[in-house]
Amino acid sequence: MPLPQARRALLTCCSATRWAEQVATARPYASADAALRLSDAAVAALTTEDLQEALSGHPRIGARSGGGASRREQSGVDGGDPAVLHALQASNDAYERRFGHIYLVSATGKNAAELLGILRVRLANDPAAEWRTVRAELGKINRIRLRQLIEGVA
Repeated sequence: MPLPQARRALLTCCSATRWAEQVATARPYASADAALRLSDAAVAALTTEDLQEALSGHPRIGARSGGGASRREQSGVDGGDPAVLHALQASNDAYERRFGHIYLVSATGKNAAELLGILRVRLANDPAAEWRTVRAELGKINRIRLRQLIEGVA
């Protein structure tokens, strides 16, 4: 795959341009695991500004917006208890007021109540700790999406 096409494909996994560039230019990889390790290193090197760019590609947890990967990853929220969904929305609002960005969490395999519980715990973080958590969660999400890209899963 030509480099520009690889960058575009990687940007569907993560909106952080720096991450996509690092992962694309390090090709070819000896294995999928090698690509995932490089992805982890690229996430670790992202600045706060890069992380903010990455967040721009993620819909709010529990929102009915977004498609593709985000929709699949958040499928555990579908059909959730209306009271839990309302609390998730209110907690998202509180999180965004506190930290100035959306709540990012690897939602794969988690239901609305679990995502709400995680969000409530994270509201107690200080901003530096929360950016570390955002970075870790982004790394998890990127691994899932990159593996799907490598394996050709839509």
